[in-house]
Parts: sequence; C-alpha cells; structure tokens
Amino acid sequence: MDTQRQLSTRALISGALLGALLTPCNVYAGLKIGWSFNVSIVALLITSGLWAVFARLRLSAPLAIGEGNITQTTASSAANIISGGLVAPIPALAMLSGDNLPAGELIAWVFAVSFLGIWVAWYLRAGLIVRTPLPFPTGRATAETLQEMFRHGHETRLRLRILLGSGALAAAIKWLDSGRWPLPRPGLGFELPASGALAGAPAISAKNLTLSLDPSLMLAGFGAIIGVRAGLSLLLGALIAWALLGPLGLYGGFILPGANDPTASWFATMIEWLLWPGVALLVAATLTRLVIQLRAVHNARTKDASEDDGAIRMRRFGLALASALVVLAQTLLFDIHWLLALLTVPIAFVLAMVAARVVGETGIPPIGAIGKVSQLSSGITAPGDQTANLIGANVAGGAAGQSADLLNDFKAGHAVGTAPGHQVIAQCLGVAVGSLVGSLVYLQLIPDPATMLITEQWPAPAVATWKVVAETLDQGLAALPPSALTALLVATGCGITLTLLESRYGPHRVPSAAALGLAMVIPASLSLTLCLGSLVGHALARYRPRLAERFLLATAAGLIAGESLSGVGRALLGVLG
Repeated sequence: MDTQRQLSTRALISGALLGALLTPCNVYAGLKIGWSFNVSIVALLITSGLWAVFARLRLSAPLAIGEGNITQTTASSAANIISGGLVAPIPALAMLSGDNLPAGELIAWVFAVSFLGIWVAWYLRAGLIVRTPLPFPTGRATAETLQEMFRHGHETRLRLRILLGSGALAAAIKWLDSGRWPLPRPGLGFELPASGALAGAPAISAKNLTLSLDPSLMLAGFGAIIGVRAGLSLLLGALIAWALLGPLGLYGGFILPGANDPTASWFATMIEWLLWPGVALLVAATLTRLVIQLRAVHNARTKDASEDDGAIRMRRFGLALASALVVLAQTLLFDIHWLLALLTVPIAFVLAMVAARVVGETGIPPIGAIGKVSQLSSGITAPGDQTANLIGANVAGGAAGQSADLLNDFKAGHAVGTAPGHQVIAQCLGVAVGSLVGSLVYLQLIPDPATMLITEQWPAPAVATWKVVAETLDQGLAALPPSALTALLVATGCGITLTLLESRYGPHRVPSAAALGLAMVIPASLSLTLCLGSLVGHALARYRPRLAERFLLATAAGLIAGESLSGVGRALLGVLG
C-alpha cells in the first residue's frame, strides 16, 4: 500500500478537526455520568461520507482505507483525552485545593500524561497484537466497519444520514430544554409520609428523591449502547439508593433533607452520605475484577520482527522522552518530590500493561480500577499528601487509558495494513488537539469546581470517587460517621461478592456491581433514562436484529454527540454571558 495513501495531510487534518469537534462530547458526558464513548466508528462514518461527497463532485480523489484508519486514530485519541484526568483526578484536586490549574499548565499536564501512554502502547503492540494476538473487540469492530465502508458506500452514506439526523434532533431538544422551554420531568407519582427526624414536615415527594424521568436523548443513546444488563442494574441501584436507603437515612437523621419544596431535588444533601456506599461498591468491584484478571496477565515481549532497528530506537527514545516529560511536569507544576514523581513511571507502565491485557480480552478499559490501585500505592509512598496521591494516580490512569486506545487503533491498523509508526504520529497529533480543546472546554464549563461539581447539574461520579479515596487515605476511615462506615463496609462486601459471582457464573446471571455503584452517586433520574434507553435498544436488537445491526450504533452515537455538543454550547454561552 502506498504510504502517502495512509499518512496523508487530509487524513491528519480530517482527524484533528473531528477530534476537536468530538472531544467536548466526552468532556460533557464524563462530567454528567462518568462515562465516555469511543468515537472511532463515528469518525469513520463522518469522514468517509464527506470525502465521498467531495469525490462525486470531482473535488478530490476517493478516500483510501489507510487514510480512513489514520483519520479515526487521530480523532479517537483526541476524544479519549479525558482519560488524562479531565473528568476525574484533575477536578477532584481542584475541589480539594479550591482552584483549577491555569489553562497553560492544564494543557501541558494532560498532554504529558497522554503522551506517555502512546509510547507504552507501542512497546506493548508486539506482544499483544502481533505475537500473541488478543481480540481487542473495539479495534476489531473498527477494522470490520472500515472494511465494510469501503465495500458498501451506499450503506455508509445511509448510516451517516441517520447519525446526523439523530444528532440534530438531540441537539435541538437539548437547546430548548436548557433555554426558555424546559421539558417536563415527571416524577414517579408517590409521596412518603414524614416521620422520625422529619416529623411535622411535609411528605417526601418522588422528585425530592430525584425519582423522575430525565428527558435526555443522550442518556437514552448511552443506554442503548451499554446494554440491558447494565441498564437494569442501574435501575436496581437507583431504587436501592434513592428509594430505600435515602428515605431510611432521612427518617433516621443521618441524611439531611433539602429545601422544603415537593418539586425540589435533594440530591446535593443526600449525596453527601450516599456517595460512601456508592464509591465503596465501585472501588471494591473494580479492584476485585482487576485481581481476577491479573491471573491471565503475562509479560508482553517487546521485540517485533517486522520492525527495523531504526523503529526500535525511535520507540525507546520516545518512551524515555515521555517519561522525563511526565516526571518534570509533576515537579514543576505540582511541586512533587522528584523521587516520588519518578516512581510513578514504572507503576504506570505495569498498570498500563494490565489495562491493555484487560482491554484486549474484554474491550472494557479498567481505568477506574487502575487509578484506585495507583492511589493506594501513592497512599503508601506519600501518606497524607493528597496532591501526590491524585497526580500520581493520574499518571497511571492517563497512560493506561491512552495506551488502551492506541492498542485498539493498532489492532484495526494491523488488520488493514497501516504502518504502526504512522498511527503513532496520528496519535500524537490527536493528543495535542485533545489536550488543547478538552482543557479549554473543561475550564469554561467548570470555572468553580468546589461549588459546581457533585451537584445535580454536574454529578461527576468519577470526580466523587477519586476525591473520596484521596480524603479517606488522608484522614482514615475513623473520620467517617458510624452510619456511613457501616454502609461502606456492607457495600464493599457486596461489590466483592457480586464480582466473584459474575466471574463464576457469568455476567448474565448477576447484576453489574459497577452499574449498581454508579447509580448511587448520580441522580436516580439519570439511571431511569439510561435504563429506558437500554430496554429500547434490547427490544430492537431482539425483534429487529438486522435493523439494529445496521442503524442502532449510528443512531445512539448521534444522540450522544448532538446533545453533548448542544449542552456544551449552551453551558459556554451561560458562562460567557
């Protein structure tokens, strides 16, 4: 294959522009529900459709398959920049310190962390893709989509129209909902009598407990993607947290009520207690899953016979440069001792290797678990230092996230014959674009993290998890009230038990512990809509499987991207206005 038809200028520019467009979607979604979506297939749909139009108008040559892969590599690495800490450790540190990092420092830090992940991935490529090929489901799906697009142009154009149409619909509805014509948010229609600590107060309404339906097409789209098991688990978790534990806490006096208004949400006050069992369930489940998967991890050999000595030297030089950059950034930006900063690099490499193996086998990046393991290790090496704890864990989580993304790209590239060096160049460009755009969007959306995050508007569950772990390692469990400590211990046991049962009997027989935990740290209204979307997607896949295979992903991705971009635009106008 002609190298120019892979690493072309138009492929890089297309990927950078799409990355700049889609990065705000993941920043927005990450701050809303703690999840992001892989934009590889969305980028392929958009870029192949646009260049096909240009080709029919005789304005350019048709896009080659190698160029399509370079485009999606650039775009996905940009949109994946949130793994560099923008929706988890960085906001958590800002909440504890009271201030965001300045724009220049934030951009430099996010780039340094993600840049390290690129070179770690190149080191792992030979062992996980060439010599001992793992499935890498996301990368394989991208490769299959790429090959199908260049075989069936009409189908691609049809999917692109579906994506753009659903995106426009979601964007319009979000714009109206966040402006002068907010959509109704119907509650579940019940009230609980006030008694105990609330004796004499009005009845507790469903809306007080956030038990209402959020009219969000983005959430419905996410629900269709995550599947019915996760959707039903979110529903179960929401009912346990907000319909059972919440009222029990209100009656018992260890959860505080909010404003005395049946239409008001009490999320801000109730989450102060509910986040403890929720976070404990999340952390216990993810760490248990990681321990189970560690048994399958083996050291990947890094010698690739297909690479020449020049490529090997470049790989080594890049890893050394990235390591030095991330150590220097820690010492200069956060005043972390150079020895502690240096220790984060081998920890990040080992944990990124673990994450890569897990992603290769399951397609699910365990970034949350990787961050918690690194937080625990930082708690040992730098006890009582919340900054070192969060930033050290950020290095591991960011490097693992970016390396997992590039390994999926490597899997797709290996299938279609794209040179790995070309993909590394595309990834570096994507990281640079994502660091710039993502950091600026985050700073504009969340100028005051201490008051804006872990609220009903911005639940930021990942931020809550990182913040709680850092505070617990700093203050110890003894600082918790007895009721919260009891709930934390029970939730930890439940997370471990559910994960062990899932490992033994399979995921379809056991609720998702991660989804149960997530439902406890976001408003119940979000979980209800996510569940509804998962049920719609499941019904379509069951009764119209061919239709779902062709259009479900494109429709869901359009809903996510359209509402996210509209929400970001409306929020930025509110901040700037």
